[in-house]
Amino acid sequence: MERKFDVVPPAEWGIFPDGRPMVIAGPCSAESEEQVLRTARELRKCGVGVFRAGVWKPRTHPGTFEGVGAPGLKWLKRAGRETGMKVCTEVACREHVEACLESGMDMVWIGARTVSSPFAVQEIADALHGADIPVLVKNPVSPDIELWSGALERFAQAGVRKLGIVHRGFSSSEKMLYRNSPVWRIVIEMRSRFPELPFFCDPSHIAGDRKYVREIARRALDLGLDGLMIESHCEPSCALSDAAQQLAPDDLAGLLSGLVVRQADSDSSDYRETIDSLRARIDAIDGEILAALASRMEISRKIGECKKKSNIAILQTSRWDAVLEKVRTEGTEYGLSPEFVSAVFNAIHDGSVQVQNDILAKD
Repeated sequence: MERKFDVVPPAEWGIFPDGRPMVIAGPCSAESEEQVLRTARELRKCGVGVFRAGVWKPRTHPGTFEGVGAPGLKWLKRAGRETGMKVCTEVACREHVEACLESGMDMVWIGARTVSSPFAVQEIADALHGADIPVLVKNPVSPDIELWSGALERFAQAGVRKLGIVHRGFSSSEKMLYRNSPVWRIVIEMRSRFPELPFFCDPSHIAGDRKYVREIARRALDLGLDGLMIESHCEPSCALSDAAQQLAPDDLAGLLSGLVVRQADSDSSDYRETIDSLRARIDAIDGEILAALASRMEISRKIGECKKKSNIAILQTSRWDAVLEKVRTEGTEYGLSPEFVSAVFNAIHDGSVQVQNDILAKD
């Protein structure tokens, strides 16, 4: 369901220069005044206009570096004055908001751990009521689209009109290439729900390793996202937090220069003719898929009736494991990834189980 917010477009925030992508860059943490100023100066030379650094750091274990706190805000403001950059940091409670407003931060963001708590989000939203400051909302730790949407709604209801979204990936117990799973389908859904909001990607937190930041940034822009929030440190190997995923400013400059910004649409007649023809073919195939799914579900109903008559349990795990292995193997012959095939057929299987469960539940 689309929720239309009364928002100010980012071009009127006074934060970002014209053009895409909008770029926010800076170290994971503000560690010292010297480190903040040096990094900001180097990033400014790279053309970055918005500087980020965390001064309060929510860490998993106590005893680790949890940020320098409010004194770091003065370092950010000095960096802004000396370089002409806008500056921003993360807030996680009312006290953080009040300190940022008092010090004159240009923008704040809400981190994944905080967004996961509606109580914390509401406290921050209440503290921001009446403040004319841009607020970026990262996704929650878990891939919960309603939790993410609800956080945006709380800020909109509090009167925040300069509102944006940041995708930083989702935690997963499964072993994977990146630190956090991108789950791009949720990004696509959020883009559809909130087309009026600027959408950023944080490839640093998705990657967890600087060698993957470029490919994730490219994927985000290919999907049409508006901006990037990238971690960059003057000496990444010495960083006190998330050292592995931070880029040196020169490396960031190289990454940004190689990015291709995709347009939302084109007036070219050749493009329109080609894309319309291809989309018509997609529509026809989609109709065939729906018809095939309906036929499959009808067979699932009959299987459910057969199981009920013979007093057989719904789940037959050995049978499903064999089916899944078969379709994964066959899918590779069609050029389909095993992960994609598994996702599609697991969804179909869930639907089939529900159909059979409904049959067995009837008297």
